[in-house]
Amino acid sequence: MSIDIKVPALPESVTDATLVAWHKKAGEHVSRDENLVDLETDKVVLEVPAPADGVLQEIKVDDGATVTAGDVLAILAEGASAGEAAGEPVQAVEQAESAGEAAQAEEAPEEAASATKAGKTSPAVRRLLEEHDLDATMVTGSGKDGRITKADVMSFLKGDERGEVTPGDHAPTVEDEEAVVGLERKEQRVPMTRLRARIAERMVDAQHTAAMLTTFNEVDLSEVMALRSRYKDSFEKKHGVRLGFMSFFAKAAVEGLKKFPVVNASVEDNDIVYHNYYDIGIAVSTDRGLMVPVLRDVDQMSFARFEAELGAMATKAQDGTIGMDDLTGGTFTITNGGIFGSMLSTPILNPPQSAILGMHNIQQRPMVADGEIRIRPMMYLAVTYDHRIIDGREAVQFLVTIKEQLEDPGRLLLQV
Repeated sequence: MSIDIKVPALPESVTDATLVAWHKKAGEHVSRDENLVDLETDKVVLEVPAPADGVLQEIKVDDGATVTAGDVLAILAEGASAGEAAGEPVQAVEQAESAGEAAQAEEAPEEAASATKAGKTSPAVRRLLEEHDLDATMVTGSGKDGRITKADVMSFLKGDERGEVTPGDHAPTVEDEEAVVGLERKEQRVPMTRLRARIAERMVDAQHTAAMLTTFNEVDLSEVMALRSRYKDSFEKKHGVRLGFMSFFAKAAVEGLKKFPVVNASVEDNDIVYHNYYDIGIAVSTDRGLMVPVLRDVDQMSFARFEAELGAMATKAQDGTIGMDDLTGGTFTITNGGIFGSMLSTPILNPPQSAILGMHNIQQRPMVADGEIRIRPMMYLAVTYDHRIIDGREAVQFLVTIKEQLEDPGRLLLQV
């Protein structure tokens, strides 16, 4: 029985997708629910699983093609073996399989290890491995449970370009070095991914449609760091998640948003839409680009629940399994350039939101406290806001509210 492998229903507002890469070739056996192909939309990568055991009889759409919901991608011969799908007699197939069993027995462990390791990678990493004709077993993964990240692959490639010796390679010789002399300088033109193109479009739109202005302040994180240090072990033991800094900032932001509702508002045509809920977007850097998963009703969350949901969202974003519902509907955004070492920045709005909070690197600096110079862990904060609806007074006082909450974390508990 032949089954059409079709493009699944696409997320709302998404009209088409790009076929990124096939993971099976025509004539290969597939198992039910095994991922056959990756489809990339503006926001997410969709995996298309096999609906049944069988053989991928025919591939109808090549890598890089644009497809829409319902398009036929391939034909699956349900329940067939590789030989049957190709029209070969079963007896001949069995004889061929028997003849090759000895050779396959030696190769099987290595192939199985490669398949297992490749299965731990995101679609973006799998595509990068395929583009450079690399086997997953060649790259050492630095992610959770040995997961290979894009950075791992790029590091491997850079090491190879520098001529670093890897197992099985020979050390560079004079002849090798002479062969390198005179190589042409090359350029590589690579089309933007759909996600990167969408990010670029939204950033330009934000610049053109909003009257963006940024105000800055600095916060002393001594009390937050002391509190976190005191309770982080018992917190993790009880709740099963780490106590990070982001939960403090999110909770402090919510208190500021309650005090200044227009900062939590959005602009629609000539209307200001005020929200009585606090859905906070947290910017996450992934192999495919920047994503902003949204955590709903943060005002009603405990610190533990916030950290757990943030961790789950970040994992989904990194794995490319995050859905459109997870990325839409936020009322305010927080971005943390400090994890990359940024000291100061002016974050860009995430339309239609009217404000975004930028966190930065924590640096020990001499500060005057009670008439004495003391070393304090300081962070610069930035709030970019839409000056069409938010006045400077409100933006500055909103940021001061966050500063007060963080410098005296007891305020977060008492909500004062």
